[in-house]
Amino acid sequence: MYKAHDVQIADVPDATLHNPTDALIRVARACICGSDLWPYNDGPNVSGQQMGHEAIGVVEAVGSDVRTVKQGQVVVMPFAYSDGTCMFCGDGLQTSCVHGGFFGQGTEIGGAQAEALCIPYADGTLYPLPVGEDDALMPSLLTLADVMGTGHHAARAARVAPGDSVAVIGDGAVGLCGVIAAKRLGAEQIIIMGRHEDRIALARELGATDVVRERGEEANERVRALTGGFGAHAVLECVGTGQSIGTSTAIVRPGGGIGRVGVPHYDTIPAAQATFYQNVSVAGGPAPVRAYIDELLPDIMEGRIEPGRVFDRTVDLDGVPDGYRAMNDRKALKVMVRP
Repeated sequence: MYKAHDVQIADVPDATLHNPTDALIRVARACICGSDLWPYNDGPNVSGQQMGHEAIGVVEAVGSDVRTVKQGQVVVMPFAYSDGTCMFCGDGLQTSCVHGGFFGQGTEIGGAQAEALCIPYADGTLYPLPVGEDDALMPSLLTLADVMGTGHHAARAARVAPGDSVAVIGDGAVGLCGVIAAKRLGAEQIIIMGRHEDRIALARELGATDVVRERGEEANERVRALTGGFGAHAVLECVGTGQSIGTSTAIVRPGGGIGRVGVPHYDTIPAAQATFYQNVSVAGGPAPVRAYIDELLPDIMEGRIEPGRVFDRTVDLDGVPDGYRAMNDRKALKVMVRP
């Protein structure tokens, strides 16, 4: 990505091993993330930013110090790399790894919208999958790299519990995975807040019980009406705008929780006095999706959840620029890339 709205396919030097703890993967599946649309519209971190932070790959080579990842394995690549040994990795917070970082943020650590990629700290980052690279579950397994784990993180941060009412702000891929996560955790009422009819229809199929299409105070009043006047036990904020975080604080009930996973494009969280005096918890951040794979993988393998349904378009590498345009114009929900 060279500037706003300028995504190009370019030849770069072949990915190679740099350190003994690295692995080289051939990318079998990648995708475009809703968060990729922020630099697409606002401009990249650096000109020539190599995009993409979600992938499933086949291990082509490993460094001499790699012990658990093996050549030939099919692996999921979470959007953050982590050493797997520091205190934060031990706490299941790989996104705060002392040696870690994020894929697709610049040029030194490449992006996954590519043919191949070098993975730092392969043992701590990559997660082997019990499938072949053309398995029918590939779309759902790919969501473990980000959106399913991120939706789950929002639900965990908001403390979703059996019988709860949950409001999900945003009908993008993360919000829809938040619906899956809330249902999986036992929520009784799941309110999807969005305006796109095709996405709302999918949200209902995934477990949403109510729909709020309004915005602003009208939306707040509608959620309160749906929840007996009290607000939702849990709010999953999956957008990252000032309006969405403002809505979150307005519709959560006293003692409730807000799980925010939308990359924040606001400076402050509103209603600080109200959230304090109503004992509302506000938590969340970049999802440590590596920590959630053990929990979520069996449900995907056994067909209890189908997060891969968020993919509604597939392109090859040459089609990636069109994929960005389609997602930005809301003509596609989430685009899968098959290099």
